[in-house]
Amino acid sequence: MALSWICERGPTWDADKRRIVGEAPRGTFDSRYRELAPGAAVPGEWWRVDEAGRAVAYGWLEVVWGDAEVLLATAPDCAGRGVGSFVLEHIEREARARGLNYTYNVVRPTHPDAEKVTAWLVKRGFRPSDDGRLLRAVTR
Repeated sequence: MALSWICERGPTWDADKRRIVGEAPRGTFDSRYRELAPGAAVPGEWWRVDEAGRAVAYGWLEVVWGDAEVLLATAPDCAGRGVGSFVLEHIEREARARGLNYTYNVVRPTHPDAEKVTAWLVKRGFRPSDDGRLLRAVTR
């Protein structure tokens, strides 16, 4: 599996984002993604993961109060292949390069696999906090 981490400058909504993020099961991500028009600007910093010239995942971060809220989405046919771990590893590098202290994720209560996703993040070093965020210190 040869994966490429590609920074998107001035990220916009496109067919690959729609396929991977916009068509994720309802409740997984903010419902506004389903309503975006092609070419619309998307918030935060985005990276695309390509495999053999095909987008297979996205990672994005938004700096909030000096920490990075991170999200990731993988194509359904990539589940269980380590693509999500690849995204998290690279997102951590991006957070470190920005001098951030923590990365965090909030698994929406509407997420159809909330328990599974939470367990997956915990296994990768995130810890639950009392406000619903899953936090992981950025390693130096």
